[in-house]
Amino acid sequence: MRTIIITAEETNSYVSRLTEAAQALREGALVVFPTETVYGVGANATNSAAVMKLREIKARAGTQPFTVHLGARKHARRFLSAPTPLFRRLARKGWPGPLTLIGAEPRPEDTEIAQRFPAAQLGEIYHDGQIGLRCPDQADAARLICESDVPVVASSANRSGTPPPFDLHEALRGLEGQVAYAIDAGRTRHNAASTIVDVSRNSFKILRLGAVDERTIERLARSEVLFVCTGNSCRSPMAEHLFRHELTKRLSLSIESLAAAGYHVSSAGTLGIIGASASSGALEEMARRGIDVGEHYSQALTAELVQRAERVYCMSPEHRRAVLDLAPGAASRVALLDPAGPVADPIGGGAEEYRACAEHIERALSTRLEEYLNEDRDW
Repeated sequence: MRTIIITAEETNSYVSRLTEAAQALREGALVVFPTETVYGVGANATNSAAVMKLREIKARAGTQPFTVHLGARKHARRFLSAPTPLFRRLARKGWPGPLTLIGAEPRPEDTEIAQRFPAAQLGEIYHDGQIGLRCPDQADAARLICESDVPVVASSANRSGTPPPFDLHEALRGLEGQVAYAIDAGRTRHNAASTIVDVSRNSFKILRLGAVDERTIERLARSEVLFVCTGNSCRSPMAEHLFRHELTKRLSLSIESLAAAGYHVSSAGTLGIIGASASSGALEEMARRGIDVGEHYSQALTAELVQRAERVYCMSPEHRRAVLDLAPGAASRVALLDPAGPVADPIGGGAEEYRACAEHIERALSTRLEEYLNEDRDW
């Protein structure tokens, strides 16, 4: 069999030739395609003969599944029925991109893809209740996978024991005549494979470092909310603890496991006071609600805190202006906790003022929390 090479230089026929390759992939042929990391060789996971041939090329045992490649991030929903919030966050932030995510799926037969997938072939993409997913940041790969309209499993386009290929010449060195089509898009952007991260639970573990380094993975996994008031002794500490308390309930996580799942909630004050405890009124009102704020110590608002946070909620327009004075580029992430108006400062007031303040914060938080959780649902 002669491998048909498709190159971007064929300007008049390039798109139609990609459609031909997608059709061949759908019908059981193997296709070499570019990603932003290495060139891959893909097969239709629903076609047992195609997967078997891919296994022969890669010398891979029948129990070890290949990574499913996605044409669009949203297609991950077809393969996972209930991904963890951490998985969704990494997918939302890291895809398309050089990141392979391992997710848990204890019941593959309940997934959307199982409705159009031969039951006998589910083992080609699920193994021990897990699946590996990758969404390449490469237009030709995305088009090929989407147009094939089948689950595409793929691996680097090299035979076992040889280096992964970064251009088509390297890819075809051992695969010429073994694949029906090969797409040439020049040299890949990264001279490294994708980073593989296991996020099958509420924490992550890097299985292989590649184009994305560990520090970046930690940043992508982290989701921090910052609450800002004046002295960081009344409003913002109450907002911080009320938000964290409700978040644990909504996610069925303990306070201790929130950080492992990537959630960080903090507060700060524009006045720059460091190390002061929460006000007695805040302590008493939170205690009345069963929340201990005794370990809170004030911290000064800094540009670093703002830059680190995905969402910054301010108690008043003055606080928002102070935040933006420190970090003007963060405007899209900085908002009033209550869009309808400021949360009144209870400092110097009695129990009624603190109760009214906490209730105002709670009402605003209910909307903000839903927005926050929906952000990771929309992946």
